[in-house]
Amino acid sequence: MDQPDPAQPTPADDLLTVDEDAPEVDVTLAGDDVDDEARERALRAGLQEYDLADEDLALLDHDGDDVDAEGPAAPLPVLAVVGRPNVGKSTLVNRILGRREAVVEDNPGVTRDRVSYPAEWSGRRFTLVDTGGWEVDVAGIDARVAQQAEVAISLADAVLFVVDATVGATDTDEQVVRLLRRAGKPVVLVANKVDGPAVEADAATLWGLGLGEPHPISALHGRGTGDMLDAAMDALPTVSAHGVALPDGPRRVALVGRPNVGKSSMLNKVVGSERVVVDDTAGTTRDPVDELVALGGKPWVFVDTAGIRRRVHQTSGADFYASLRTQAAIEKAEVAVVLVDASQPMTEQDTRIIQQVIDAGRALVVAYNKWDLMDEDRRPYLEREIEQDLVQVQWAPRVNVSARTGWHTDRLVPALERSLESWDTRIPTGRLNAFLGELVAAHPHPLRGGKQPRILFATQASTRPPRFVIFATGFLEPGYRRYIERRLRETFGFEGTPITISVRVREKRRR
Repeated sequence: MDQPDPAQPTPADDLLTVDEDAPEVDVTLAGDDVDDEARERALRAGLQEYDLADEDLALLDHDGDDVDAEGPAAPLPVLAVVGRPNVGKSTLVNRILGRREAVVEDNPGVTRDRVSYPAEWSGRRFTLVDTGGWEVDVAGIDARVAQQAEVAISLADAVLFVVDATVGATDTDEQVVRLLRRAGKPVVLVANKVDGPAVEADAATLWGLGLGEPHPISALHGRGTGDMLDAAMDALPTVSAHGVALPDGPRRVALVGRPNVGKSSMLNKVVGSERVVVDDTAGTTRDPVDELVALGGKPWVFVDTAGIRRRVHQTSGADFYASLRTQAAIEKAEVAVVLVDASQPMTEQDTRIIQQVIDAGRALVVAYNKWDLMDEDRRPYLEREIEQDLVQVQWAPRVNVSARTGWHTDRLVPALERSLESWDTRIPTGRLNAFLGELVAAHPHPLRGGKQPRILFATQASTRPPRFVIFATGFLEPGYRRYIERRLRETFGFEGTPITISVRVREKRRR
């Protein structure tokens, strides 16, 4: 291919070049021998001739994200909240935390999994575990909920046993007492729903359970919770026998998707145990469930979430609050695995969930679950359908898995690592501007109103996700920005992470 004469200016030369009035800098971008640092200094000098806002100057002086290295945290004592259904366990958890974290509804059986929260009282930090209601002689999903409550007791350092004081001790409560005695854990007896002095006499009858003094409280209004927590701190050991010390930098992975696509089954398969309740009923999971697991020689925190419904306003009660907590779990995660049911056509709901992850700025992996249910003749057609369905997120890694059998789940961690590596990637400013110089030389921006906007300078403002800011003399059309994004991905990778490109139009300073 014939090379243009470097002595003659080309339209692309005017798109990304040193301003002709720049002070004492004589560097052009046409020569291959100009290093990236010299290019960056030249372009920065050219910006001095333009009106820049204070935020522009702050951005240009930004040296990158500083990550504080912290040692592993010591294991915190574990305090489990147990009791039969609808005695106010989740309400008490929210009261202790001081915020509405656990899903609460005036119906029994809202909480199903054991859910851990970091908490603090009187300067002592501990892990608070909410559990589903424990019942005897139940079947189906209720039996699995009760099993999770029993696991929570076995893994706790102390237990808050919540009883409804307005009802008194029931046969189920006495069964829980036997369970607690077998476990041998310190127990603080909590008489809930004592909203006034008139109910305190009912709370006193709970002495008959043989667990010591009942602490009358109102989880709803906060009455008596301070004295109850003081007693709980006395029962909690200073050194946990069951808490887990978080190692340095476990990456947080949110498992998201519409209801009944296999998120809980995936978490159980990854953990290697029945960590969360799995049932054929859609919407089994209500609260996000965190679990620390070692995969590929690294620590990961996997978060099982409630299935995202079609629209939040179409849900009510527990499902509504579960949807809000799923969104919060996405925002607290670093990477999201969107599970899609391969046995069904991809829906608009699936696409919306993927967009929800992108809007949150999180790294992304798409996992087609239930692949083992696919007929061999169907798979080639499905591959073509997937390419069409994911045309807007071709940059996201895709894995075909079976959470039920564990088929190809080993491919999940490499996909997560690729996405997170791209999510953390920073391009040196000089290299970025050299890339843009080559890009506009090969494909200049189209003329707008007889003028061609000129790119003055570009920098990466942040990572997690990568965000780029381009200073230009005019507006860059959306199509050209998409072209820049596509070429960024082709050149630097950025597999599995959204990219944001913003343009700041600046005019030359008047003299």
